[in-house]
Amino acid sequence: MTSQITLAKETGPDPAARAGLRGHPWLTLLAVAVGVMVVTLDGTIVAVANPAIQKDLGASLAEVQWITNGYLLALAVSLITAGKLGDRFGHRQTFLIGIAGFALSSAAIGLSTGVGLVIGFRVAQGLFGALLMPAALGLLRATFPAEKLNMAIGIWGMVIGASTAAGPIVGGLLVEHVSWQSVFFVNVPVGAIALVLGLVILLDHRAENAPRSFDLPGIVLLSAAMFSLIWALIKAAEWGWGDTRTLLFLGASLLCFVLFAVWETRVSEPLIPLGMFRSLPLSAGTVLMVLMAFAFMGGLFFVTFYLQNVHGMSPVDSGLHLLPLTGMMIVGSPLAGAAITKVGPRIPLVAGMVATAAACFGMARLTPGTGTLTMSLWFALLGLGLAPVMVGATEVIVGNAPLELSGVAGGLQQAAMQVGGSLGTAVLGAVMAAEVGDTFGDNWQGAGLPPLTPDQLELAEKGVQVGIAPVPPGVPEPVAQTIAGVAHDTFVSGMSTAFTCAAVVAVLAAVVACFTKRGQNADAGAGAAAHI
Repeated sequence: MTSQITLAKETGPDPAARAGLRGHPWLTLLAVAVGVMVVTLDGTIVAVANPAIQKDLGASLAEVQWITNGYLLALAVSLITAGKLGDRFGHRQTFLIGIAGFALSSAAIGLSTGVGLVIGFRVAQGLFGALLMPAALGLLRATFPAEKLNMAIGIWGMVIGASTAAGPIVGGLLVEHVSWQSVFFVNVPVGAIALVLGLVILLDHRAENAPRSFDLPGIVLLSAAMFSLIWALIKAAEWGWGDTRTLLFLGASLLCFVLFAVWETRVSEPLIPLGMFRSLPLSAGTVLMVLMAFAFMGGLFFVTFYLQNVHGMSPVDSGLHLLPLTGMMIVGSPLAGAAITKVGPRIPLVAGMVATAAACFGMARLTPGTGTLTMSLWFALLGLGLAPVMVGATEVIVGNAPLELSGVAGGLQQAAMQVGGSLGTAVLGAVMAAEVGDTFGDNWQGAGLPPLTPDQLELAEKGVQVGIAPVPPGVPEPVAQTIAGVAHDTFVSGMSTAFTCAAVVAVLAAVVACFTKRGQNADAGAGAAAHI
């Protein structure tokens, strides 16, 4: 699975190359980090803007959900195919197209006058983001030598953590003091900077045996499988896990995955050569990424509701309270990269998932009255645990793939995160709903509150699942406080069960991490000969 490398030849004089800019590893990292920052910042900043978009454009709840779901579907469905495009045409080209398209789509959203246009351009954002993310990893993989790659991925992870942390704070300030459109317009100047840096700095590295054709049936089958899976996970909370529609989409996803696997064994240039998965570390790294995202994103989904609806914080305040989590990811990612370079990925990955499990068990003990210090300690431990996993699992997946498949490996890493996050949110959401359904009625009666009709009870439970107290207007303050206490206690009980499940998944991930090891193909790349 090793490969020979040829560097893309430049025609004519190249001032950037003469100045030592073109292809310089650390400058390459700077260029791709700015581009990645645009996408990850957008992932959290938009959630803050959704209420303002709904009010300004008169959108329904379903339409607002599509602002997020359309982006997620486009991203998840396209990631691996986008990685293949980078392997075929070069990661520099796909990265530049991705960042330019993402910035233009953001500007178009800011200029949109209807929610339909917002949704459409959000889908475009997802498609261009899918081009950008695997290309970034492919460029790092080809540019950095093996002994520097982990540090580069660590800094890449630090940028993701910093922009993720900044999203709610920046978004809250922009929505509050400027407009919801400014949340999207901010991507334009940052995207322009990333585009200029990419044009000046990035150098394409091509493998001699890079793919020369496209597996169109494979692309169709994999896209259909991913769409059906993510759509089922998105809609399961609304439809129910036992609903015929949910089961049909899950069944369609399974069928398409099976047909995809069969087809890939017969085509001359498959989209994903299944021989990649003969590498136990690569397979373990992929599974680990799914489980990590399940525990992290699924659990974090409830934390935002806990902070805003139980503790009554504003989006900006809740973002500030999450800084210990993202701060530890920012600090821990480069340190994790250095540790993984020295001792290999296995020990840091196992230790990281153990810390993540401990943090999830700790957050399962949160109460409506838990103070900031206690919350911050658990959030910090979670960030400390996630840092080596983000860096190590990425290196294990990308480093154990041959260079000519580095884009596919980068897409696989990102797709694993998307699937794991969607699965965690859906499954833990179902756990929360079940716990609220089992306990809310009894808690309501136990507090001596007036009986609710079945319809009132169902409506109240939906609010309680996100920490909202069903207080009718005009209710006396003592009664309102009692209702809020019942609602918040019930929500926290459900959140505790969900975090316990997330902790168990994190323990399972720690076991999977035992099967990882340093990338076998990390030395097979242009970066192996680079002078840093």
